[in-house]
Amino acid sequence: MLSKDLSLKDLGSLHYFLGIEASTTSEGNLHLFQTRYIKEILHRTNMLESRAQPTPMISFLRLTKNASTAVQDPTLYRSVVGALQYVLITRPELSFAVNKVCQFMHCPQEHHWRVVKRILRYLARTENHGLIIQRSQHKSIIGFSDADWATNTDDRKSTTGYCIYFGANIVSWSSHKQKVVSRSSTEAEYRSIAAVLAEILWLTSLLQELHISTEVPKIYSDNLGAVQLAANPIMHSRTKHFELDFHFVRDTIQQMRAQLIHLPAQFQIPDILTKPISGTTFSRIRDKLMVVINPTISLRGMLNIINNTIT
Repeated sequence: MLSKDLSLKDLGSLHYFLGIEASTTSEGNLHLFQTRYIKEILHRTNMLESRAQPTPMISFLRLTKNASTAVQDPTLYRSVVGALQYVLITRPELSFAVNKVCQFMHCPQEHHWRVVKRILRYLARTENHGLIIQRSQHKSIIGFSDADWATNTDDRKSTTGYCIYFGANIVSWSSHKQKVVSRSSTEAEYRSIAAVLAEILWLTSLLQELHISTEVPKIYSDNLGAVQLAANPIMHSRTKHFELDFHFVRDTIQQMRAQLIHLPAQFQIPDILTKPISGTTFSRIRDKLMVVINPTISLRGMLNIINNTIT
């Protein structure tokens, strides 16, 4: 239809666009990766032959502002970290690590640079990994919300992490530091629920404009207090510190525009977006984020586990 009014040229199947490479599997799935772009970053930092690492951060590492001396070349630090942000387009499992090193762009120190180099060593090991986009029979929106309470030792702000799936594909994810200090873990988790809910409502609105009908979105949280708070009509004294998020979530749930469901912590995917975790757990959750080297993984197994847990 466009070709009737515009001059178009068919370039064939998608292979490369704005630094993102694409390959199509025999099943018709799309695999998006950035091997060429990652190699350019590794070459620029002389990390092509570096020792590979299984995770982008050491487990339980807490970065602080002042723990070492300033880096010799702050411009290089900012340039590399800026380049890593573009890698997040196809590598959601790096969101937490890259977000942490971004917080020290104004005054990077040597211990921050060591974390950046570990991220690069991890990329050297997984340069061929990328997102898999596959055909899906269902059109449900499922969100996972998590928070790491008061883990920033400099200002005691919490970290929000969430990921959203449309059908079997991850379509949105985030890892960021909350803007205010939460006075309880429930408050921190509730703020994360509000963040993922706002994103889900936007996605729902977008799909409606495209005339795509969906089921009632579901949000999974591992904090029972936050889930109960959304359903409890009684205003607790601890909620007055975040009344805006409180009413936003409760009103949306009451209007049946979304469902909030408790999920056991061992099934919580956004753990990888809120804290550094061990190698085995990291690899398991990375697969659930649809970041794979061999595009054959399916989300069906994970959804079955969730359904069995709830029922």
